[in-house]
Amino acid sequence: MKAYEIRSADGIDALHLAERPTPRPGPGQVLVRMRANSINYRDLLNILDPPARGIAYPRIPNSDGAGDVVEVGEGVTRFRPGDRVVGMFFQNWIAGGITAEAMASALGGPIDGVLCDHAVLEQDGVASIPAHLSYEEAATLPCAGLTAWHIVVGLGQIKAGDRVLILGTGGVSIFALQFARLHGARAIVTSSSDEKLARAVELGAWQTINYRAEPDWEKKVLELTDGRGVDLVAEVGGPGTLEKSIQAVRVGGAIGLVGVLTGGKIDPTGVMRKSLRLQGIYVGNKIMFEDMARALTAHETRPLIDSRVTFEDAPAAYRRMQGAAHLGKVVIAI
Repeated sequence: MKAYEIRSADGIDALHLAERPTPRPGPGQVLVRMRANSINYRDLLNILDPPARGIAYPRIPNSDGAGDVVEVGEGVTRFRPGDRVVGMFFQNWIAGGITAEAMASALGGPIDGVLCDHAVLEQDGVASIPAHLSYEEAATLPCAGLTAWHIVVGLGQIKAGDRVLILGTGGVSIFALQFARLHGARAIVTSSSDEKLARAVELGAWQTINYRAEPDWEKKVLELTDGRGVDLVAEVGGPGTLEKSIQAVRVGGAIGLVGVLTGGKIDPTGVMRKSLRLQGIYVGNKIMFEDMARALTAHETRPLIDSRVTFEDAPAAYRRMQGAAHLGKVVIAI
């Protein structure tokens, strides 16, 4: 089989397209012919600085892929050859809270990922693709889609009329916008690009803020919410934006922290004074994924794909993400 490998810390251009023996599924496993990948910021970081991320060489990158089951191992009862499936980010997190054992089963990090034409995955580590979605659309769901669902539904328990602040217009952020709209919430979206903000309005954003034009954007959020603050923040910036997010959220509100895009330090005083729920979000479990898939099916919601590249040109996908010009997801067709 063909597979890209991280073999050094020399960055995107050092990704190596290798030939490996096609694996066979063991007990409880399925062999999937990969049809598409999508990439996440985490995948880019793993390629740019593998030692800091604990990546062993050689490592196949990418957590998110979709394809067809072509062979099943002994004891597999839920899937058969020909089924369209998408891999779970964590191969060993079915339900409940996250554990160290689940974290050790993350594709494209502790174990080989799916930037290859065939991959062996656990029976419990795949799910059926919603019928209305393509392989490319399904491949956007395991990390960005599920992370956003975890924030909006799991943490925020958002309902109609609630107000949600969404930082940025990357993969997680656009999914958060879609899920907020799906639940009848009003979303405020921030970006430094008026063009991206205009697109966010087309996708259903209630209000938008250009944070370059309005560096004190937390004050604008309070103004838009009559001084109350939002019910939930999808916080993808990290320490550099968290203080503003704390000021922008209402007393007793929630902040789902997923981002590492900005540096800085965190002062927890505001969290205490406003009795906030501040939770780190690391994707989600398979039960959450299946709940999300049912919602996508019921509303026929489609992920937003920014751009597509071929498997042979896969490094271009990471360069697109590195340039931060994307809106939604960048996918690789295999």
